[in-house]
Amino acid sequence: MERRIIHIDMDAFYAQVEQRDNPEYRGKPIIVGGKSESRGVVATASYEARKFGVHSAMPTKQAYKLCPNGIYVRPRFDTYKADSRKIMDIFLSYTEIVEPLSLDEAYLDITHLVSRERSAQAIALDIQRDIFDVTKLTSSSGISYNRYLAKIASGMNKPAGTTVIHYDNVQDILFGLEISDFPGVGRVTEEKMKSLEINTGKDLYEWDEKSLVQHFGKKGTSLYQKARGIGTSELKVERIRKSIGKETTFNYDINDDDEILKVIEELSGKVGEKLELQQFAAKVVTVKMKTADYVTHSRQMMANNPIFTEEEIYHYAYSLYHELKDPDVPIRLIGVTVSQLADRTYRNLTIYDFM
Repeated sequence: MERRIIHIDMDAFYAQVEQRDNPEYRGKPIIVGGKSESRGVVATASYEARKFGVHSAMPTKQAYKLCPNGIYVRPRFDTYKADSRKIMDIFLSYTEIVEPLSLDEAYLDITHLVSRERSAQAIALDIQRDIFDVTKLTSSSGISYNRYLAKIASGMNKPAGTTVIHYDNVQDILFGLEISDFPGVGRVTEEKMKSLEINTGKDLYEWDEKSLVQHFGKKGTSLYQKARGIGTSELKVERIRKSIGKETTFNYDINDDDEILKVIEELSGKVGEKLELQQFAAKVVTVKMKTADYVTHSRQMMANNPIFTEEEIYHYAYSLYHELKDPDVPIRLIGVTVSQLADRTYRNLTIYDFM
């Protein structure tokens, strides 16, 4: 089956986090990267700041000249990393084939999830929705049959956009791109290409491979292929999913068993949906709770056979909850997680122990 690759890119990630956490920053030009005019570089600029010409990797001194009334803030990498981990967990709840590129972007191979009933674009929109629900941050996605086209697509309709590049539109899109918009074309290569009057994707397409190799060495073959939409769909995956879980933080401390168990049943259903999506089964169920005084407790149970349905997960979570819950102590968070995952081709299967 032809691959379906999504590239998810957060929209002005660091600046957006600052605007989320500081309501007074919303709608204003935010430049993340330090407050000193004389040193440092811009890490990220909000879209409001980009209207003034400010962009990432620009010297802060230059940014001050372009946008003297902008709000300059120092980066909070611990916060950005925490949000990035949440986003990565969302990616992994859809597919194991994830290649992170940085804190704010990654490739996902969703080929196995696509069907007549569920398109790749619909899956990308679901992922973007989940990211917003969990982090209150927007993202943009690009979908195509290889990596580099997916990356081009994700940048075409920012912010909060979704773009598909397929065989019917790929050449029109590539012909209309500035040569600097092609991934892998840096400043030096761009200058050389422009000196040869290669300014757009259409200009590049008109060159034969031999001539490009003569001028650009081995990179010439890659440039020739990119002008024709040819690229790799292989992702570099270094991480294996160890568990799938969902949790809820209550708006108030709660001590009503019926109400809490109703939430546990909903969480079990969501975990079951993720297992179904990835065609996994699990051997261990864990329930976690945080009490009103912020003390976290958890307990787990190993199933007799691999499980994957909402009813099976809830059966174990129900028992674990009653073992764990102190009837006199209200809680503020409850979570359900399954682990020791394996392919669900057969009910009686060998579990891969990742713990």
